[in-house]
Amino acid sequence: MKDRHRTEVEQLLARSVEAEVRRSQGSADGAALLQRARSALDQLLHPAAEEWARYQQAERDNAPRRLRDRFDAAAVGGLVTTTLAAALAALLTVAATDTAGDATLVAAVVAAAAVTAFVLQAVVAHLWTAESQAGSRNQPGGVEQLRLAWLTAVEVRGIRPWLEQQRALTARTRGGGGATTHLPAQRTPSRRSNRGDAARTRALLGRSFDQLPDRGKPFIGRRDQLADITQWVNRDRARTDTRPTVVVLHGPTGSGRTMLARWAAHELRSLFRGACLADLRGHSVDEISTRDALLHLMSRLGAPQDQLLFREGTARGADGEAQLGRLVERYRRHLTGLPVVIILDDATDAAQVRTLVPERSSSLVLVTTTEPLDLDDAPASVHHLAVGPLDTPSAVELLRTTLRETTTDTPPPPDDDPSWTRLAEVCARRPLLLRMAGPGLATRTPDQLAAALAATSPGAGTAPRTAADTPADPGADTGLLGDTAGSAAARVLHARYAEQSEDVRRLLRRLALAGRASLGPRAAAALLDRPQKEAARHLGDLAEAGLIRTVRGDRFRLHDLVRRFARARLAEEETAPDRAAAQERLIRSYAELADTVIRLVDGNTSTRADLLPAAAGGHGFSSVSAALRWLDDESDFITATLRHADEGVDPEAVQHLLGALADYCLLRGDLYRLGELNELAQSVNQGLLTRSVTWRTGVAERQLGELDKAHSTLSRVVNLYQEARNQAGAARALRDLGITLQHQGHLAEALAKLTQALDLQPRDSLPGDRAWTLHALGAVERERGRLSTAAELLAESLELHRASGSVHGEAWARLHLGQTAMRRGAVAEAETELRTSQELYERSRDVRGQAWALTQLGTVRVIAGDSAAGEDQLRAALAQHRENGDTRGEAWTLFHLGQAQEDAGNLNTAMRTLERARTMFNQMPDRYGVACARHHEARVTRDQKAERSGSLHNSGFARQLLAAARRDYERAGVLHGQGWTGLELAVIDAGNGRPDRALELADEALGVFTAGYGEGRPDVRGAEWARFLRSTLLPLASPGGAEAGEVEAREEIEALLREEDGPWRDPQLTLAVHSYSLMLGRGQGLDDRGWSAWRLGMVPRRAAADVLGVG
Repeated sequence: MKDRHRTEVEQLLARSVEAEVRRSQGSADGAALLQRARSALDQLLHPAAEEWARYQQAERDNAPRRLRDRFDAAAVGGLVTTTLAAALAALLTVAATDTAGDATLVAAVVAAAAVTAFVLQAVVAHLWTAESQAGSRNQPGGVEQLRLAWLTAVEVRGIRPWLEQQRALTARTRGGGGATTHLPAQRTPSRRSNRGDAARTRALLGRSFDQLPDRGKPFIGRRDQLADITQWVNRDRARTDTRPTVVVLHGPTGSGRTMLARWAAHELRSLFRGACLADLRGHSVDEISTRDALLHLMSRLGAPQDQLLFREGTARGADGEAQLGRLVERYRRHLTGLPVVIILDDATDAAQVRTLVPERSSSLVLVTTTEPLDLDDAPASVHHLAVGPLDTPSAVELLRTTLRETTTDTPPPPDDDPSWTRLAEVCARRPLLLRMAGPGLATRTPDQLAAALAATSPGAGTAPRTAADTPADPGADTGLLGDTAGSAAARVLHARYAEQSEDVRRLLRRLALAGRASLGPRAAAALLDRPQKEAARHLGDLAEAGLIRTVRGDRFRLHDLVRRFARARLAEEETAPDRAAAQERLIRSYAELADTVIRLVDGNTSTRADLLPAAAGGHGFSSVSAALRWLDDESDFITATLRHADEGVDPEAVQHLLGALADYCLLRGDLYRLGELNELAQSVNQGLLTRSVTWRTGVAERQLGELDKAHSTLSRVVNLYQEARNQAGAARALRDLGITLQHQGHLAEALAKLTQALDLQPRDSLPGDRAWTLHALGAVERERGRLSTAAELLAESLELHRASGSVHGEAWARLHLGQTAMRRGAVAEAETELRTSQELYERSRDVRGQAWALTQLGTVRVIAGDSAAGEDQLRAALAQHRENGDTRGEAWTLFHLGQAQEDAGNLNTAMRTLERARTMFNQMPDRYGVACARHHEARVTRDQKAERSGSLHNSGFARQLLAAARRDYERAGVLHGQGWTGLELAVIDAGNGRPDRALELADEALGVFTAGYGEGRPDVRGAEWARFLRSTLLPLASPGGAEAGEVEAREEIEALLREEDGPWRDPQLTLAVHSYSLMLGRGQGLDDRGWSAWRLGMVPRRAAADVLGVG
């Protein structure tokens, strides 16, 4: 093998080992693995020997001829013969007329000419052939195709199997020896569901192009650059290797770089699965860090939510670099093989851009910057595109287009008028400046406007700035405009600014306080301290003047160039107290508005009620949906405002705004922004603020299924509130800690925490908080089997939610009421409550709640006997839970789906579904969920084995699962689960010739059902099944013998027959009782083949345990 071939194989090997290290999340030693692979290179190449032989043969057949091959013996022999013949002929011919010397000279010249001609002909022919064959050898097909086939065979049949072998060896080495357990060991996959992450990623990517900023119009003079980008993308995607395309759009500010990037993203949408824009803020003091940019991109491109909420700290030095390295690895692993468009706007740091470029992905990265960036060492195809001034015709066209959108006093001059060119040159032919200057043509000719702009003196007439008035905002932008004094940008901006009224100029200056997100009339009204209609009119004036850009509807955004200008004017023309007062008005106004929105959804809880009285009403929201749409639009702006808030702003207003936004994040599932707020609160380090956001972070951790983390976080918050003697806060944290304990299956502890929280929430002073705790407590009591208590708690909760105006709380209360009705067997009532809750979830735009309601509606259909419809609804709910990233919802939906599949007779499918549910419950961990999944998985396993063998003799594994489930139910405090698993164990023992043990289990289950679950009422349904199974076992296992057992069994059956009209009687039990009564009447209680109830189908079916007979 030649060196070049070995080099290709080693490069392929290095890439494969690198991918293996990424797959192992850093646990594999890449250097050692690569060294072992190189030492085993011959072994790796052997499986591809056939492809190697074909490639070598084709390479030899198509190899270019060497020059010396044209001078082989045959060619030279012909040359010698021909040359000698020609020289001899010349010698004889000349010798006949001239002297011998002349003849010899002529013969030598002829021979030399012949040799020279032959050499020239050989060289020319060789060069011609080499040139003509060079292109064809490197085209797809032929030798190149065989080379790629050989390398593919080496990777697929050599390297990958070898890596899998090394992976297995490593696993065995790490696993070591240990004692075996009765139950099979479970795999330990990632905590989050891969299917759920994939579903959420698909959903986010599907919406990502619509979330990009509008591409902007008019788009004039950049079609050629757009075509270049398209050509580069298509060419790079045709390459055999997978690498991203990076296009660096460099040019002065205002030249249209970002608009060109947005147009390219939308034009190439069909080639990519998603898109995202990250503003790197390169020319600002608050330049975004690489870590924050990575988190932003991961959020918008569908990375797992736990990676966005559970952020590692911002340590410095080696620790910080290691944290960043892990984040970069997760980012690149997420985008491997995922083609997306990434716009990195306003970049200045080449190293930062290189970090943000994904690897092994055919993505498009569009970088906008003022100067070219050195990205030659990036793992991508890098292209540079200068975005300079428009050509003169395009600049004139843009001016005329802007003029057509404006009402003019006089008709404009013709297109070929030189005044258009002069005006375009004054604006440096930059699109932004042309659009700002265009509205000035409404009252002036191009000549007049050009003269006015040229005569403008930037900075004239402004008051000197003192040190006391200099803004201390960390978000202040450096530099004035990125232009030298007297530049075109400065002249146009100063001219347009001077033409506005004083109120409009003040609004433009104060817009610089509002961060970089889009804003609307409410923010303008707060900044100006004017009515909203007046502020909206002033925003319209700024938009008509070209100083702000319309994003959509009544939302606007400042261009970076205009923002820097406005910030400079703000520092020059307004005092520090005026700036601080405007910012505080902005934050307080938005705190009131956000409080109003959350109050409309969650009601008057202690986090909302009486804190900001002005928020109680009067903000004009026509409905809950309209309020939530407003908060959807404003969330980016609020986050930016909080990030740039001055220290002098009232901390109470900041706290209220931060709390309302955190509640919104929980409602909408925006855990990326909640992670941002958590970091912001920690950086401020104010006790109340930190407690508030940390509490909500614990709730988010619970929503993600990270129950251990949530338990730890909420326990810490409870202590913090108690130390601060904040009774309302401690009660809220105790409530969420109790809910977390319930999700973990610790029902007794959950009951204690929720009861403690309820004691701290009097009905008269904290009715809203008490309502949320009541319905959580009702859910715990329902799971413990105390249905009457649960119904009373939920009824009180519903009343309080309605009184406090909580649409969201009423939805959850009705969901739990529907589940309680299900447990009582009231299918119609359950459906009514669940459909009402679904409508309320839609009103409050809670997608998690909608998915839960759909899960329970599907479960109702299964209980009603319509397993096909139930399965369809459960599959739809499963998709929604996965899209929402709700691990617990996904696990419980899988559990109910497995039950529906069991009822439909699809035992193999049901087994797989229940196994997946059990695995997810184990990962959270949820002890109660694990018990339920084990219980029903054991039933399916038992029925599968029995169907194949015709008996219960192969039910050992099912018995192990049932015994484990019974222990889990006991630890969770779920008595009805203990009773039903006891009956299932009795069935298996009786079917395996152990009637004595089966009778003991039936007696134990009967005792559990008869004692009830703490309300003084027995579970009649469970007790009747226990009595019946006991009667079938008495003839086989009665201490008094078979005859005495048969007599006792007959008495029990007669009692069951007398009670068959009871409201809790299972219809299947009625049939079984009648059948067994006939058997006893015929003297067939004893069977030579042992216990006959299983063979005759006289055992509880899956649906028997759906209803608790305790009403």
